[in-house]
Amino acid sequence: MATLEQCRAALDRLAENLAEADDDVRGATALERSVSCHLTDLDTTLTGRLVHGRIEDVTASAGPPAGRAQIRLAMTSDDLVSLVEGRLNFARAWARGRVKLEAGLRDLLRLRSLL
Repeated sequence: MATLEQCRAALDRLAENLAEADDDVRGATALERSVSCHLTDLDTTLTGRLVHGRIEDVTASAGPPAGRAQIRLAMTSDDLVSLVEGRLNFARAWARGRVKLEAGLRDLLRLRSLL
């Protein structure tokens, strides 16, 4: 099980990767949306804002998400770290139920290039 600090570091790496991404990926993340990631094994939710390809204002709180973010993820802490490090394929993890993603249809269509 990854620690909360490792998960925060993974989100920092993800933000760096998004900032350095090519135009197609940056276009998909050029949204301004609230984001939550519930780490099921830690029973902790990380929330923040996706702003022009950056993840900002990340906070952690105990339990499931208190509010309904526009983009919602749920997974284990190890899966979050593995996804960011490229050891776990998002589409396969999602298809197998290891990662849950909820968002509006328009957001899902824009985010599909990240998959």
